[in-house]
Amino acid sequence: MAIDDHRQKGLSVGVISKFLHKRSLARWSRAARGAKRAPLSRLRATAEQAMQLRHHLDDVIFQAEERLALPRIGSNAIFKPRNSDWSWRPEIWKGPLPRVGLVAVDSQTPVGTQATVFHDCKISELTTRQVRNRREEDLAPYGLRMDVFRFDGSFLSLAINLPDSAVNGLKKRHLIRMNAIVEFEKPLEIFARLNLRHGPNTEQVVRELPLNQEDCWVEFDLAYTKLNEKRVERMWVDLIFEGPEMNQVILRDVTFSRSPRAEL
Repeated sequence: MAIDDHRQKGLSVGVISKFLHKRSLARWSRAARGAKRAPLSRLRATAEQAMQLRHHLDDVIFQAEERLALPRIGSNAIFKPRNSDWSWRPEIWKGPLPRVGLVAVDSQTPVGTQATVFHDCKISELTTRQVRNRREEDLAPYGLRMDVFRFDGSFLSLAINLPDSAVNGLKKRHLIRMNAIVEFEKPLEIFARLNLRHGPNTEQVVRELPLNQEDCWVEFDLAYTKLNEKRVERMWVDLIFEGPEMNQVILRDVTFSRSPRAEL
């Protein structure tokens, strides 16, 4: 009997809550329709109430999106080859940046602490914005959206600095793999250039991303470089966008992994 009473109370609370919610929606719907004709004194009071309500609503929506959105912030789930000895996702795609969006981005502008935008435009009409990934198939919590309008330059690139752990124990028998999930409004070409600094020299290997599929990857075989294994200092990757004008590109995820080549 007690269980039935508890269920009835729960149903009653639910019904009352829905009733009050409908009344509140109706009230604010009337206020919105009458805002153009309401006396200024009444409109001012209504606006103050609306702003107070919006503050709480925005807070609820923000907290709900952060908790309900997939995947979880800080997730480090990465697809990588079975024999990988190192993997990494840059901060852009892993956690919130201090500055979510940038407008009229100049060359050499940092995006977080691990990436930098380079271009040679006289007038920048480039914007970047970190966006929240919410698709069930996404492993990365965040993505990076780049909107390019008029583009009077000859190149646009995003340089990603890889951490020291990427070059610790690095050998010529290693394969460096980059996985990316890319969306775009119009077809374009994206090249990935691996840069390896060893002593006074820098090795470069360039691969074109196969954008005929959303989830694409490229591999850099270090066996074909003149890498001095004893003098490796740092590694970074330039993502080079060809023909970016009047386009929107979303990098849903970018990850890197390292695996030794199979011995023959």
